[in-house]
Amino acid sequence: MSTASITTHVLDTARGCPAAGVPVLLEHREAQGGWTECGRGTTDADGRLRDLLGGPLVAGEFRLTFDTASYFQACAVAGFFPEVRIAFIVRDANAHHHVPLLLSPYGYSTYRGS
Repeated sequence: MSTASITTHVLDTARGCPAAGVPVLLEHREAQGGWTECGRGTTDADGRLRDLLGGPLVAGEFRLTFDTASYFQACAVAGFFPEVRIAFIVRDANAHHHVPLLLSPYGYSTYRGS
């Protein structure tokens, strides 16, 4: 894998396991302020999405949108947040950017991973 990438990992902290099958959308903010899709996928059995970017990485503002409603529905859980949206800034387009999501039905957290 190239070092210039955006990846994610979703862990279901309530169940204590990876969150498989979570649809994820990656978007990039355009100069005029709108958002453009630049990748999408679904987390694998380990809760990971290792290849989100559909092209070269550029500096700028990005956001990940996790379709948590579908995940909770598949788990037969009534979640409070139907989606989780995380915006972040890529300053070094040659670096790896890993943005994990720790998820439960009534809360979530994130951080810059490695």
